[in-house]
Amino acid sequence: MSDYPEAQFIKSANEPRQFVPDTGAEVAFAGRSNAGKSSAINVIVNRRQFARTSKTPGRTRLVNFFSLRDEQRLVDLPGYGFAKVADKMRHHWADLMADYFEMRRSLRGMFLIVDIRRQLTDFDRQMLNFAESVGLPTHVLLTKTDKLKRGQAAKALLEVRRDLGEAATVQHFSALNRLGEDEARAKLEEFLSLPLEK
Repeated sequence: MSDYPEAQFIKSANEPRQFVPDTGAEVAFAGRSNAGKSSAINVIVNRRQFARTSKTPGRTRLVNFFSLRDEQRLVDLPGYGFAKVADKMRHHWADLMADYFEMRRSLRGMFLIVDIRRQLTDFDRQMLNFAESVGLPTHVLLTKTDKLKRGQAAKALLEVRRDLGEAATVQHFSALNRLGEDEARAKLEEFLSLPLEK
């Protein structure tokens, strides 16, 4: 049973004027293409194919808004880095992300989805910079933890935690065996309940 029985897709946006009304609270999910962002969202919301997964990385090209419950939303940001896209598309993406982070007063936190085997990439650091520029709390999910042995996974977590410093919190996560599901859902609820900064 999902903790979000009323959760549903609202709309996709390709430019700021198409964003949903800036009310209530929302949490953004960002991640390099192929890091497992859609799978992580589906596990946390506990709804199969809630965010559509694909065998082709980089399919999320738009800002996708989902309602979790009244006045609380999850926002699936475009995957980036793996997909072969033209420079024009990359620039549009960067401008769209900058507008999103600067404009959204309802934005309370960000989940950054990182493949534990790749650790932090330039893209991930760019997203962290977006979040830091607007004082947005960030939580990193080190996905695909099941692909590493326990010792390797522990070492990777320590390295990322050291790399991030105070910039973000971080945890292990696996959509395959649902490792870290409860911790991630608790963090989502924590972000959604944060008061609006004046």
